[in-house]
Amino acid sequence: MSIKRGRTVLISGASIAGPALAYWLHRYGFEVTVVEKADAVRAGGYPIDIRGTALDVVTRMGLLPRLQDAHVDSRKITFLGPDGGPVASVKPEDITGGVEGRDIEVRRGDLADALYGAVRHDVEFLFGDSIDTLQDHEAGVDVTFQGGDRRTFDLVIGADGLHSRTRGLVFGPEERYHRYLGSCFAGFTMPNHFGLAHEALVWNVPGRAAILYAVGESDEVHAFLDFARTEAPLDAFRDPAAQRDLVASVFAEDAWEIPRMVAAMRAADDLFFDVVSQIRMPGWSAGRVALVGDAAHAPSFLSGQGSSLALVGAYVLAGELASHDGHPAAFAAYEERTRGFVELNQALATDGGAHLLPSTAEELALRDETLRNPSGLLDDDHRRAATTALGLPEYAGAR
Repeated sequence: MSIKRGRTVLISGASIAGPALAYWLHRYGFEVTVVEKADAVRAGGYPIDIRGTALDVVTRMGLLPRLQDAHVDSRKITFLGPDGGPVASVKPEDITGGVEGRDIEVRRGDLADALYGAVRHDVEFLFGDSIDTLQDHEAGVDVTFQGGDRRTFDLVIGADGLHSRTRGLVFGPEERYHRYLGSCFAGFTMPNHFGLAHEALVWNVPGRAAILYAVGESDEVHAFLDFARTEAPLDAFRDPAAQRDLVASVFAEDAWEIPRMVAAMRAADDLFFDVVSQIRMPGWSAGRVALVGDAAHAPSFLSGQGSSLALVGAYVLAGELASHDGHPAAFAAYEERTRGFVELNQALATDGGAHLLPSTAEELALRDETLRNPSGLLDDDHRRAATTALGLPEYAGAR
């Protein structure tokens, strides 16, 4: 079919929000290009949750059976004291507020691969490249790619994550929108010394946590070293050696598995270091450029809702673009429909942080006491209401 004026779209990012948006835009007849700096869709990664309204999105995409097959089925979380002794074991739903048997937990790479597979033959993917410059004007957006190519698109959408380059080019430095939540983490994989399966161990002292997370039955586990810090260590982002040194200095004691985890962190080839933070923006679009997913409103992993918000936002943004004659009205409607939903889910981050990283001895003692009565851990009704607060609109014209 011929492409109407206003129907060529460049999406930056091929993780979660990008391929989901590409899928729905293609369904509405848009001509879509996705650019991704990595050489391929990224495999692996830590598990993510799909809950609430996002389940409706993947159902409408026909992906629910595949994702159910990939469900990792975490069965318990055991919290440990400073000496490594058990405090209590709880179901994951007692922490997340999820619904057992309905919510889905999958490896991030499994979700990314499913989304990519749903649209890979229908839209153009440019791997190993990224946006270098953008020039927004009345007739379109002129884009120069890092690889040297130059093209013009009717619209550009940034789906390139927490540290979005698209956002930086159009809306200014990340510092304007970055809300630091007071802690940092290092994630990596290491040998499964405990023989864990479908479970997690969480070791705590005030202001610090060490986590071993076995997604299934494997020789490796996901390991995390989390710690509170008053100021974000922004300088460490430019220096991987500094990241390793910082984490090792914080976890210097000879307790539980800490020495072995620190050694594994220093040797890991998949270390991921970041701060726990959110993106808070007054608006998600400017001219012919808009943002979706973490680039627009990262809720932090403590909310457990980053991927779900990305899926819902992609669905709504595509539907509004298909329903309006011009992008200004579409972008405004997209934000009007989703901002309240986003803010409710961003607020969930404080619940998760209180249980995973108590900051004082008093908070840790209270958390441990509460763990022994899991029914009092969370206001489950509040969390479930947040994850389902937006009903998916019906949009006409999908093919």
